[in-house]
Amino acid sequence: MSSMKGDETRNSIKAAARRLFATRGIDGVSVREIAAAADQRNSGAIHYYFRSKEALVSELVVDGAKTINDRRNAMLDELERQRGAVTLRKVVDVLVRSSTELEGDDHTYLRFINWLQMNHRDLFLEALDNTWNTGYQRCLEHIRALLQNVPEAILNQRLVFMGLYLNATLSAREAALDAGKGEHEFWNAAYTMDNLIDTVLAMLEGKPSAATGKKL
Repeated sequence: MSSMKGDETRNSIKAAARRLFATRGIDGVSVREIAAAADQRNSGAIHYYFRSKEALVSELVVDGAKTINDRRNAMLDELERQRGAVTLRKVVDVLVRSSTELEGDDHTYLRFINWLQMNHRDLFLEALDNTWNTGYQRCLEHIRALLQNVPEAILNQRLVFMGLYLNATLSAREAALDAGKGEHEFWNAAYTMDNLIDTVLAMLEGKPSAATGKKL
């Protein structure tokens, strides 16, 4: 019984912290505020269950990253089993759907990690530990193989642009759905996610301009 109660407390603290971090960033949230949001009497509960705020942040990163990574790898496994099925659109579709169709998603995780990557990238990468991003790396390998006609230097930049674009766009989507309790005219339109994928494909496949080519 005590173990079950402990798990409930840990989960309550994590949910409260993730929501606060998503909306205010980790620097703008104190341990005391996390405890209060989780209905804990004092901040000692954070140290008891997680040792430190940084350790709590790392656990939150891994929780979501593992879920997304598992989904991403499973989707890629299925795609690769089908002869001739690996196309650029389907690989980008895996990148998008694996992080936007999470069961029980409370619309906070993507904003949390987007802020963390922008402001504490070292902490984010340390938490990932080159373990929970294997699906993403597999997607990048497929994209490189499918776009060998794009100069390597240009493609390398475009992959960085793609990551930043998707992080920012999907974080904006998450915030809108959170505010609307899962409902939003723009983000719930039937064509929205397909159109988002269209824009990523345009970014990756576009012919470099003469101005860009001159500077290679």
